[in-house]
Amino acid sequence: MNSAMLTVRTDKKIKAQAMKIASGLGFSLSTLVNAYLRNLVRTKRVHFADDVQLEPTPYLKRILRQSDKDRKNGKYVSFDTPEKAIAFLDSIAKK
Repeated sequence: MNSAMLTVRTDKKIKAQAMKIASGLGFSLSTLVNAYLRNLVRTKRVHFADDVQLEPTPYLKRILRQSDKDRKNGKYVSFDTPEKAIAFLDSIAKK
């Protein structure tokens, strides 16, 4: 195999965790990175796990709580047509 060196900068903790997981699965980190790169070349796609649990930011949590509170208190706007919604958004954007 004609090989080349690849240098990647990553967080030390991520590297340590990845090495531990790879070792536990019976692989070297290099083997897993090579497999990922081969898959990228073969499929021309980047794959991220579908079951990733993302945590909302504190800001998003606060805004969602406020939105839920407003909805429960009847403080929301409803539209019959997309045109009415766009007109409303245009009117508040001009303020």
